Amino acid sequence: MNAQAVTARVVLRVGLLFLAATQAFVGLWALPAPRSFYDGFPAPGHSWVSALPPYNEHLVRDVGALSLALTVLLVAAAIWLDRRLVAITLVVFAVWTVPHVVFHSLHLHGFSALDATLQTVGFAVEVVVALVLAVVLARSGRSAVHSSE
Repeated sequence: MNAQAVTARVVLRVGLLFLAATQAFVGLWALPAPRSFYDGFPAPGHSWVSALPPYNEHLVRDVGALSLALTVLLVAAAIWLDRRLVAITLVVFAVWTVPHVVFHSLHLHGFSALDATLQTVGFAVEVVVALVLAVVLARSGRSAVHSSE
């Protein structure tokens, strides 16, 4: 395996695990403790979810479960680095993330300037990481990732 293929594998693994960590943070909090997540996400004094009421335990738990399911998929893709699995994982991530980002970007009323900025930057980082991974996957040769073909 050449240096370019090794670099592509490292970038893909690290990027997928970074995205998995962001989803795990949400899921491991929202699923078992939905009220705490609603009142306190992402940190004390910065309650982004409760800025968009009303509280709904069912929906918060669903977001937690969805985030954990996505975590499992992202980790599996990082472990196996199968071309098709990584591609499908990035599409699934985009299907979840893009509408989520659009909604939150259009609903910043009630947020302080700092919180609006932090939330927007956080979402932008996730989107940029996913786009970089898609480009790396598309440009990588067969030796960089496994192929199930």
